[in-house]
Amino acid sequence: MNSVLATAPAGPAEARRRPALLGISLGYFMVLLDTTVLSVAEPDLARSLHATVAGLQWAVTGYTVVFAALLPSAGAIADRYGAHRVFRAGIAAFGLGSLLSAAAPDLWTLVALRALLGVAAAACVPASMAMIARLYPVPAERARAVATWAATSGAALAAGPLAGGALVGLAGWRAIFLINVPLAAAVLVLVSGRAVHCPRGPRAIDGPAQLLACAAMGLLTDALIALGSGSGPHALCSAAGAVAAGAAFAVRERRSAAPVLVPAVLRARGMPAALAAGAAVNFAMTGALFVLPLVFQRDLGLTPFQTGLAFLPMTLPFAFNPLLTGRIVARTGPRRPVVAGLALLTAGGALTGAVLLGGASYPPLVAGLLCTGFGVSFALPALATMVVAAAPEGTAGAAGGILNAARQGGAALGTATMGAFATVGSTASGDPAHALFLAAGVCGAVLLVRPRGGARRTR
Repeated sequence: MNSVLATAPAGPAEARRRPALLGISLGYFMVLLDTTVLSVAEPDLARSLHATVAGLQWAVTGYTVVFAALLPSAGAIADRYGAHRVFRAGIAAFGLGSLLSAAAPDLWTLVALRALLGVAAAACVPASMAMIARLYPVPAERARAVATWAATSGAALAAGPLAGGALVGLAGWRAIFLINVPLAAAVLVLVSGRAVHCPRGPRAIDGPAQLLACAAMGLLTDALIALGSGSGPHALCSAAGAVAAGAAFAVRERRSAAPVLVPAVLRARGMPAALAAGAAVNFAMTGALFVLPLVFQRDLGLTPFQTGLAFLPMTLPFAFNPLLTGRIVARTGPRRPVVAGLALLTAGGALTGAVLLGGASYPPLVAGLLCTGFGVSFALPALATMVVAAAPEGTAGAAGGILNAARQGGAALGTATMGAFATVGSTASGDPAHALFLAAGVCGAVLLVRPRGGARRTR
């Protein structure tokens, strides 16, 4: 990241932008780190709190469900009240919530606190994209800034399993939440200047519609988790509730003067395909991060730290490849990296699933993990640039919120659906293999849509 910032022209304006971009990126780093560090802690968490696979799924999805459901409104709130104010409030709440999570006495208290962390994370992410758009109004500069943001946050995905494995090995799963406290303090210092100030807007917020969106997402996730655990009646009731809440949300949206999903953003050229691609990328990535640690530790006998090391072929590209992606986007536009990323994710899921189907063995998994890592790191920075560039004037925060809602919704569904294939105590790798084949199928299906928005160059 420092090498990218060092290439920018020196001057008073750039001197103000550098620490601000670092703080924005570090804030997103913290939000993603909270997801990735938990992946290698799953077996320890299960032993400590006597959690089933369904309980572990809720420990992960309690965060992502709320995160996903609130992101569109969080983007609107950022546009209305000023993205810098919303971002700072979210960072402070995230630090406090992490401290409380470290002291959670039981699984369901942890799930509730993870949901509160999802609220704080939702305040941070769309606001960060709006702040970058404000800091870098020139499209080519903005593409490179988004690449820096993605590379810094991508480092969280690389560092998360390693840091989580080391912390779990030393002090148990509670230690993984404590690292967010100093990170939050550092972010608040870096974004304290006026360079990130964003104007207030006239956007209104529809509270009932937002509650219905949360209910629909939560009930759908509960239905998938219950189905995976063999509870058919529970799954049926939750699915019916999800359909009812979704229908009520659709009716409310049509009548609302301030819809959660901004119509002007959804109608932008290429936006539906970009949102589908974002959901598919996170479905595959987060589902793999949930399933593979169970395979590594249960079937291969790896320690938490060894599990973090085993993820390096997948996670290292998250840290450095977005910088290359940013240069490609600045020269050719975002479409090609998105298509390449989806193709690599399809191949990665298929390769990893094929290896697991033949019996768990680590060396043959490396090729699939590499494809997945490069696929994510090609697609996500390009999608962020595509969506921000396509958004109508004054809706950058809302567009960022909708994109990240699609991504986190995909993450929640990936964990719930792919996690349903994992069974505690089983030594068979067939079910995790089928989960990864599912991820490949989802990415392959979205690849056929071929996102077209933002095909123009950003120079």
